[in-house]
Amino acid sequence: MHDLRHHGDAEVRDDGSALVDLAVNVRAGTPPAWLREHIAGSVAGLAAYPDGRAARAAVAARHGLPVERVLLTAGAAEAFVLLARALKVRRPVVVHPQFTEPEAALRDAGHTVDRVLLREEDGFRLDPGAVPEAADLVVIGNPTNPTSVLHPAADIARLARPGRTLVVDEAFLDAVPGEREALAGRTDVPGLVVLRSLTKTWGLAGLRIGYVLAGPETIGLLTRAQPLWPVSTPALAAAEACVGPRALAEADEAARRTAADRSRLLTGLGEFADRGVRAVEGAEGPFVLLRLPHAAAVRERLRALGFAVRRGDTFPGLDQRWLRVAVRDRGTTDAFLEALGRALDASRAEPS
Repeated sequence: MHDLRHHGDAEVRDDGSALVDLAVNVRAGTPPAWLREHIAGSVAGLAAYPDGRAARAAVAARHGLPVERVLLTAGAAEAFVLLARALKVRRPVVVHPQFTEPEAALRDAGHTVDRVLLREEDGFRLDPGAVPEAADLVVIGNPTNPTSVLHPAADIARLARPGRTLVVDEAFLDAVPGEREALAGRTDVPGLVVLRSLTKTWGLAGLRIGYVLAGPETIGLLTRAQPLWPVSTPALAAAEACVGPRALAEADEAARRTAADRSRLLTGLGEFADRGVRAVEGAEGPFVLLRLPHAAAVRERLRALGFAVRRGDTFPGLDQRWLRVAVRDRGTTDAFLEALGRALDASRAEPS
């Protein structure tokens, strides 16, 4: 049984707080100073109830959509709960390996959830034909956490059917240069629901802000399932700021730096191929997925050497051979690779 409630932040709590954090996929060095100042400026208005109209309009404009197609949420996690509770579905399907919160929310809402497991031998790439025709709710991430695979938008759109809700988690899409393969803003795909998070690129996990893009009827159902004033005034200020032209340009530049840093990480990991280390090919997100011998022991040795990485065995479709590593800057990457080499050496030195 996979622990669907285990997340990367568990690796850096308590005794892990002093470790170099490669377990959580929030961009390092965030939020930037200008965003912190903007959010701090909103505190003067805390006596009033939150008014999300300006932030909602800004998100709608960012994606070229009417406001009736936008719902602001307390992070993508709230959106998964709303979808699970508000939509009347009979056969939900979650495409794995992926972020486990959608399935956990569906199960908590009383649904029986079917899984489609993408295969390592296929590079964890989507085969639209593997999704059961009877599925009336399909959930997939793009790029997918933890595999870092970016599925072609055309392949995901092929999953759309009359009477089916197609949920695409694009929490990491703004970490892809040019947001290639994005479905956000599309209105021609039946039943499409796109989730976006502002917590990863902007370092706002503690503030909880994200949004849903969907047809007006679906947005109406989700809105009625929300409590009053679900998004705080500081979070609304952050949402409005993070979808403006300055922020979008900064996010794209950060995505390009991440791509370069990821390339360096993958090149370094390739030096350990003779020791059984394999990275999933074609990574496009701000993290990479590794398969390696004695992964659990290596993870513990890395902790002793000062680095936290994400265990992979809590993701359906993976087991104890897998670890996920966040992409960081050159210096951090080089230090991690040195530590990984030492951890692998220690593993090989132990009697089998």
